Amino acid sequence: MLTHAQIWRAIDALAARHSMSPSGLAKLAGLDPTTFNKSKRGAANGKLRWPSTESLAKVLSATGESLDGFVALVGGQPTIRTRMVPLIGMAQAGSSGYFDDAGFPAGSGWENIVFPEIGDAHCYALEIAGESMLPVYRDGDRVLVSPSASLRRGDRVVVKTHAGEVMAKQLGRMTAQRIELKSFNPDFEDRNFALNEIAFAHRIIWASQ
Repeated sequence: MLTHAQIWRAIDALAARHSMSPSGLAKLAGLDPTTFNKSKRGAANGKLRWPSTESLAKVLSATGESLDGFVALVGGQPTIRTRMVPLIGMAQAGSSGYFDDAGFPAGSGWENIVFPEIGDAHCYALEIAGESMLPVYRDGDRVLVSPSASLRRGDRVVVKTHAGEVMAKQLGRMTAQRIELKSFNPDFEDRNFALNEIAFAHRIIWASQ
């Protein structure tokens, strides 16, 4: 049986996993900062208050967590297994020699760090630099990227062009000829490319904030 306490403990655990308070988690998801405060979890008359499905959906989207991962927290299951993955900076990723022709990490210059296991032998991590990806990703955030994950509209992706430009965007419309990329930060324009200009587009699976 799903209990009120289990849901709220899972939200607290999710916030802790991302080194945030429940208030910080709410703000990251674009919610009122008090959404997950303890005072909001029950009324003065003793009636229990539950988080809305909309607020949970926004939190999972903002943190890059899966529903399965949240359910694991609800059930009190052990934390997700981790592994060592290669990491470079976003600017470095645009240089030659860091990816092979298939778009997999290659060569030297990568640092190994611990990240959740996602079942992709070729996954890698990038460190965000600058403000172009605010408010979703901040300077210093690290994102875990899966080259083998399928893509669909609305996914957060890392895209590299043959010209050496690397960017994190939201995937818009993609056809056999073109790809549309939406910017997170409204101060930066959306981008559109012919597919033959793109070296690869990989899905962002996880973010460490």
